[in-house]
Amino acid sequence: MKTIITHLSLLLLLTISVGLSAQSTVIDQVIARVGGEYILLSDLEEQFALAASQSNEELPADARCQMLDQLLVGKLLLNQSKLDSIEVTDAEVESQLTARIDRILSYMQGSIEQFEDYYGQSITATKEQFREDLREQIATDRIRGTVVRGVKVTPAEVKEFFANIPADSLPYFNAEVEVGEIVAQPVANEATRLATVAKLTEIREDIEAGKITFEEAAMKYSVDGSGQGGGDLGWTKRGKFVPEFEAAAYNLEPDQMSKIVRSEFGYHLIKLKERRGNTIRVSHILLTPKITEEDIEKSRMFLDSIGNLVQVDSFSFSYAVKRFGFDKAQSYNNDGRMTNPVSGNTFFEIGDLDPDVYFTIDEMEIGAVSEVMDYKGPRGEDMLRIVQLQSRSSPHKASLTQDYAKIQDATKNAKQQQFLSDWIEKTIGSTFVMVDDRYQPCPSVQNWLKDSRKIVTGKKMVKK
Repeated sequence: MKTIITHLSLLLLLTISVGLSAQSTVIDQVIARVGGEYILLSDLEEQFALAASQSNEELPADARCQMLDQLLVGKLLLNQSKLDSIEVTDAEVESQLTARIDRILSYMQGSIEQFEDYYGQSITATKEQFREDLREQIATDRIRGTVVRGVKVTPAEVKEFFANIPADSLPYFNAEVEVGEIVAQPVANEATRLATVAKLTEIREDIEAGKITFEEAAMKYSVDGSGQGGGDLGWTKRGKFVPEFEAAAYNLEPDQMSKIVRSEFGYHLIKLKERRGNTIRVSHILLTPKITEEDIEKSRMFLDSIGNLVQVDSFSFSYAVKRFGFDKAQSYNNDGRMTNPVSGNTFFEIGDLDPDVYFTIDEMEIGAVSEVMDYKGPRGEDMLRIVQLQSRSSPHKASLTQDYAKIQDATKNAKQQQFLSDWIEKTIGSTFVMVDDRYQPCPSVQNWLKDSRKIVTGKKMVKK
């Protein structure tokens, strides 16, 4: 049984779902139930529409059957997560929603107007629409991780896995490299920071004097996406915000505005809108000091000196990462090794590398360190880095000698997949499952039909 629960591109998911939700009334049907979780006909059709939009070819005849199997697995995991009391906090959901929205905005050069024109609703409304879907996804991911957490593989299992691959089926690996980086984030100079604080102080005084409301000021001045919604950050529990912001927010009374708060994102004014026990709803106004060319150059010179010291063996690259690197960079906790977002490991084929990095390391010797490079961070901020070419392989057929780490990962993934499949088989047997009779012929659904109580005819319902 396939157990892949697709992590859909939010961009495409939003596109399809918004289009479907534009209909005033949708006649829907319950086509399956797993424990206390239901699958609607619209759930299946939305997945089918998404797959069709991503494919250049006509989908196979049994595509809906395969997708229903995936949906059933997802609901089984979700049902078990509730039975096991897996907790997903509001803060986690809000954080991931914000990250995904910010990623979409980055594709649109930060244009909130373009976002709202494309999706036909505000960022706040979009978050509300997808909040529960994301909560379910996090819960299913968490229970899946819990199920396979203890799976390990021995060297003997790795060798056996590799030996069982037919010689003519061994994968052929293209040339690959491993690259390390030391990242620096330029910081604003003192004069710019003081000017930012002065501007925020002026805004605060205008709000207190009644010249402008907090929400109007957020829409006019705040530099982050929440400004469009009057600075509203929604309901959240402790743990969502960075410590400085959270400490100030939780010390406010309803309708009270904070003093200026500094965080890694800039300078904030915070207003507590409501409090329900340990849950709060706050708004903020964020101003970020502008980074000047002089600030960037100062950071560039410092990073260049670090690279020179590594190059002459004054200290190791790993030490330099920990001692001087930007600790929010993804590579920081991996001794500076960059992770390939395509494969999830540290090996990059040429096409997976950022072009600037590729052209920088193309003629480098292993162990050499580059000059300082400019690039944009995840929020579009100016960043700097030096990179080190740590390994390079030629195109070759897979072998235990050269590719042990990859083969080990493949062995572990296969073992986890089998472990999860066995768990699903066992859990189906103790879970109430019903499937609409029109899907009974699907071979991929047969495993879910253990007895007659698991057959149900379609139930109609109206979805407002």
